[in-house]
Amino acid sequence: MVSVTPIRLGVNIDHVATVRNARGGKHPDPVKAAEIAIAAGADGITAHLREDRRHILDDDIDRLKDRITKPLNLEMAATRDMFEIARKLRPHAACIVPERRQERTTEGGLDAAGQLDSLRGFVDDLSAVGIRVSLFIAAEPAQIEAAAAIGAPVIEIHTGAWCDALAARDSVAASAEFARIGRGAELAASAGLEVHAGHGLDFISAEEIASLDQIVELNIGHFLIGESIFSGLEEVTRTMRRAMDRGRSRTSGSAT
Repeated sequence: MVSVTPIRLGVNIDHVATVRNARGGKHPDPVKAAEIAIAAGADGITAHLREDRRHILDDDIDRLKDRITKPLNLEMAATRDMFEIARKLRPHAACIVPERRQERTTEGGLDAAGQLDSLRGFVDDLSAVGIRVSLFIAAEPAQIEAAAAIGAPVIEIHTGAWCDALAARDSVAASAEFARIGRGAELAASAGLEVHAGHGLDFISAEEIASLDQIVELNIGHFLIGESIFSGLEEVTRTMRRAMDRGRSRTSGSAT
């Protein structure tokens, strides 16, 4: 028999908070969105607590930790202020991401190779308080090897360049980027790292990348929240879950 390992779906609820903050007040509530996504099949919730608090707020993280029934993945910059917040709240996981206040969204992967020494200490500190750490990096051998050297047990591959090429209908660039992701996932898995992926994924690209059996989790936010305006978050989460499962069914699996 061949057994296929299911792929997890993490739903990022940042942009529910973006809509709320555009007017102020409490509506729409990102915690309610997280609960709807979980009921519809999400395996976890991701939220990025930015230093400028442009969408998710500290109170959102507190309430998510108290109320959701699935793991919370806290995206955060590698700063001492963020460490203290994580140390206090103890989310299931923390994903270390690069952050610039001028950017509209995370523009690329973390330079793990260039920050090896400082990140090693930061990852050690988070791990010491029981938080599972991932590094959000490009699918480049130098970055993957640095992540392993740093001691992070998980990487999340930045899929933005591939998704941009797909959106531009640039089949040559898209094929090259997908191959790069596949090679990176293989290298990371061979180094003993758990491999996640995310950024810019939609139903079609999520289904395709789910066919890479080294990738065990996708984190998806902006597309799902945008589509929920038209179809509702419950329906789009279920649709994404089905797309990912179809993609996963195309993997070779492992013999049992």
